[in-house]
Amino acid sequence: MGVIAWLALGLLAGAIAKAILPGRDPGGCIGTTVIGIAGAFVGGWLSAEFLDRPVQREFFDAATWGSAIAGALVLLIIFRLLFGNSRD
Repeated sequence: MGVIAWLALGLLAGAIAKAILPGRDPGGCIGTTVIGIAGAFVGGWLSAEFLDRPVQREFFDAATWGSAIAGALVLLIIFRLLFGNSRD
């Protein structure tokens, strides 16, 4: 997968993570997008390193999507804990 595909995957993973964890984020829409993109990279790396599941070259691989969404969720939770309460 190329860089553009990773960015698109991260954007969509961030949107899905935001839908799973609704609320106000300190960073707004742009912050959530950046968290989604970073989550896609982190989730892919964690999947390859610790779960012995390397990231596939196909864009529509379920494990790649799952790891990207999980990474985005984890980063979104950490971001909310560090930089503000989303339930105010």
